[in-house]
Amino acid sequence: MFSLKKLFGKDEKFYDLLEASAEQALTSTQLLSSYLQRSQSFTSVNDLDEFIQSRRKDKRITQQITEELCKTFVTPLEREDIEALSLALYRIPKIVEKLVERLAIYPGNLPRESFQKQAALLSQAAEVVVYMVKQLRNGAKLQGVQEANERLQFAEGEADKMMLGLLKDLYNGPCDAKETMILQELFEMAEKAVDRCRDAGNVVFQIVLKYS
Repeated sequence: MFSLKKLFGKDEKFYDLLEASAEQALTSTQLLSSYLQRSQSFTSVNDLDEFIQSRRKDKRITQQITEELCKTFVTPLEREDIEALSLALYRIPKIVEKLVERLAIYPGNLPRESFQKQAALLSQAAEVVVYMVKQLRNGAKLQGVQEANERLQFAEGEADKMMLGLLKDLYNGPCDAKETMILQELFEMAEKAVDRCRDAGNVVFQIVLKYS
């Protein structure tokens, strides 16, 4: 099998693409952190364009993976696993873009600090995803990937607790019903982005389990 992969010359291509997708997902979370720290209005078209381009770049990577799967006879991982991981990774910048779109049209005084805390946790989770995806290339060790996956599960749990704390403050704060409903949805979207990182990590972990 190994000699066949070398013969077809495609064994590294999928690792390159999956790693590029993971890096793009991380970039989108870093853009979010930077975006929330700026003092200017959230309605900047250029700011939104950064996220659109990031998501489109990851979409092109996802499409390229699909095309390579159609053209390649031998793949380093099972096709279903490559497709599942590719889709899970793409969902990260996709939800980040949606979150920023909503932030940009929020009419009230946005609690930046609250979203900054969520964004920081999201970036940490995305960094773990990048690490896990990169372990696949050289035959990931189960223990290392399992430890990384546990960090992701912990991050997801912390994101849940953080969101509940934010919602508690929101429910007991001065916001009217409309503001409360909108902010609740935004907080939940930010938490869901961490869930997307966890989902991608779970796919990597399942792949490693299968080949261990």
